[in-house]
Amino acid sequence: MPDDDSEDWSTLMARAQDGDGASYRRLLLAITPYVRAIAMGRLSDADEVEDGVQDVLLTVHAIRQTYDPRRPFKPWLAGVARHRLVDFRRRRARSSGREVTLDADDETFVAPASNLEEGAGDSRPLHAAIQALPAGQRQAIELLKLRELSLKEASAVSGMSAAALKVASHRAMQRLRQLLGLSDSRP
Repeated sequence: MPDDDSEDWSTLMARAQDGDGASYRRLLLAITPYVRAIAMGRLSDADEVEDGVQDVLLTVHAIRQTYDPRRPFKPWLAGVARHRLVDFRRRRARSSGREVTLDADDETFVAPASNLEEGAGDSRPLHAAIQALPAGQRQAIELLKLRELSLKEASAVSGMSAAALKVASHRAMQRLRQLLGLSDSRP
């Protein structure tokens, strides 16, 4: 069976949806070069390309039940890849906008400053607060804030509607502020 024949990809995906693990593995191996080619056209360096490919493959795995076997597979896959790679570039741009490269010459203090709050870098209170949230709110935070999925993707993964995810996320953020003793400066 040729790896680049999208008809075979449709068949493999239909079998994978029915629980055929061997077909699913063959499908993932067959589509990876195609996804990589799309990523190479949209991302700048090799590390980003491979990270983008993995992101697309994970998304395909998470939303594989949304594929309709009566429709062509290749356009479905290309659409998923394009949307995920756009989201991937946005996430990278946001995170790189917050990152600063420091050299040894940039260091101000040789010894740790004594006036910093103890535990300022300790993430345990945040993790404990997240675990204290109700299940729906915790899932919304994990999918939308920690994994940075889009509302549509989080909805497909969780089974919750986009509106329900928004409400759960908003309520979870309010509750986390309360649990962590942070004041909400918004009206």
